Amino acid sequence: MRLGQRPAALGLLLLCAAAAGAGKAEELHYQQGEHRSDYDREALLGVQEDVDEYVKLGHEEQQKRLQAIIKKIDLDSDGFLTESELSSWIQMSFKHYAMQEAKQQFVEYDKNNDGTVTWDEYNIQMYDRVIDFDENTALDDAEEESFRQLHLKDKKRFEKANQDSGPGLSLEEFIAFEHPEEVDYMTEFVIQEALEEHDKNGDGFVSLEEFLGDYRRDPTANEDPEWILVEKDRFVNDYDKDNDGRLDPQELLSWVVPNNQGIAQEEALHLIDEMDLNGDKKLSEEEILENQDLFLTSEATDYGRQLHDDYFYHDEL
Repeated sequence: MRLGQRPAALGLLLLCAAAAGAGKAEELHYQQGEHRSDYDREALLGVQEDVDEYVKLGHEEQQKRLQAIIKKIDLDSDGFLTESELSSWIQMSFKHYAMQEAKQQFVEYDKNNDGTVTWDEYNIQMYDRVIDFDENTALDDAEEESFRQLHLKDKKRFEKANQDSGPGLSLEEFIAFEHPEEVDYMTEFVIQEALEEHDKNGDGFVSLEEFLGDYRRDPTANEDPEWILVEKDRFVNDYDKDNDGRLDPQELLSWVVPNNQGIAQEEALHLIDEMDLNGDKKLSEEEILENQDLFLTSEATDYGRQLHDDYFYHDEL
């Protein structure tokens, strides 16, 4: 298999690459320290059709649906949205859309419509043919060998998700395969896969050197490049919670799995900071409607997407 045949998404390992790119996304999101709501909409609404649908919704209907969403976020019905309520809602939204996407994928992958997705069906959907690599035979071509390794890891994750050892994955098992971070029985697998990738000396931990991968400082340089300084800071301040200079399995999990809770809390605090007019550290309906455009270009409404999803604005949730 040549490079041009490889899929755009190659599985769980790319979580680490995505984490490394987070700094660049942050720069685009907050240019010169200023929050860009247009970036939010571009990044999350994405395709032009979704943007057009958002714009077509009239102001009165927008406000009606937004008020319904506000009532649902307000868990204690006291008329105010707290940081905790906003954070919980945003996390629920993340999970809802991840599950919806997995359900749609399941239908596409289930070629014979028998209610399960086999490994062959997964291959056909991903690569247009069934691929079978020898686990014990490395390939000479570096790119092909890299893909072989990734494909074998995906197969291993597929097999782990298959709890009943049946011929294929049920919908629940397919969700575990696509989103192992959301399923308890996959947690140990996620940790072990990360250790296999990064724990080079096999001690069950990931040191700073292992965290940085193949980086070696240029002997002619007086200091590390900026990106290395950023990564070292993340290792020390974000991941190594017990300050022992290495990541244990639970700390490692916080690195390789997207931290939706942290993202949600950060967005909740951002919204309160921007929209709280009277300084009481919570948001009233009036404050939200006063800043409606900001609220509709935030993760609290999935950048306006919830206004087009009756799961969120109907009375029953």
